[in-house]
Amino acid sequence: MKKGTALMVLAAAAGLASCGQSGAPKANMKSDVDTLSYMVGVSNSQGLKDYVVGRLGVDTTYMADFIKGIKEGMKSTSAKEKAYMAGMQIGQQVSGDMYDAINNQLFAGDSTTTMSKENFLAGFIAAVEENSLVTPDSASVYVRTKSEEIKTKALEAKYGEYKKENEEFLVNNKSKDGIKVTESGLQYRIIKEGKGAIPTKDSRVKVHYKGTMIDGTEFDSSYERKEPTTFRADQVIKGWTEALTMMPVGSKWELYIPQELGYGSREAGKIKPFSTLIFEVELISIEK
Repeated sequence: MKKGTALMVLAAAAGLASCGQSGAPKANMKSDVDTLSYMVGVSNSQGLKDYVVGRLGVDTTYMADFIKGIKEGMKSTSAKEKAYMAGMQIGQQVSGDMYDAINNQLFAGDSTTTMSKENFLAGFIAAVEENSLVTPDSASVYVRTKSEEIKTKALEAKYGEYKKENEEFLVNNKSKDGIKVTESGLQYRIIKEGKGAIPTKDSRVKVHYKGTMIDGTEFDSSYERKEPTTFRADQVIKGWTEALTMMPVGSKWELYIPQELGYGSREAGKIKPFSTLIFEVELISIEK
């Protein structure tokens, strides 16, 4: 097919396509560059409709308005117009994806509680204008603290009885023969007293261990894997670190770790929030 004929066919096809799209400009392909421009436009539209419908929440009923917005956006070339259009885009994202995601993260499962969108917007804009009541760093600290309080409160409502059961276990356990209690609340029983060196928190230690919950459910065991584990003493939960820095090499202790020194309100695999953890720990060596 000759070059001129190819251009005519493409031009005719573009004309037909534009007839079915009331908002689309009419293609006018008189040269290779015109044709290339059209093809680049088509190729770069792949996935756009799925994105704006699935991710941006655009209703397909209003696709004509979406097309109108594209055309107006492409015509906006001044710094003022670009700033406005950028604000519109950010506003849509903040009001939709960002607000909804944060709201769900904070109050997941509680349909009766939501953030105030008005106050959220007030804080967002004040920070952008650099005249907010607090610094972004201070706000982030507050958000982390308050988020944890909200999450813990929700978890306590869900796991209240379980938390109480674990706390009562520790109260009863500390009065048993051979149980020692540290100032932090860690409870332990010496099964075998070693005579080696005592690790510091920076020491790399090799241990064998088995972990269970108060009902006897086993959640981890190096014995089961038939291989000791090596790690730095301060790279584990607080209860482990405290115990290891009191144990001479060669010792075997049973630890009773309250949730404050364990995973707290977090869920970790089989371990529920607020779990008291029982570990049998054998300190084999301090690694060089």
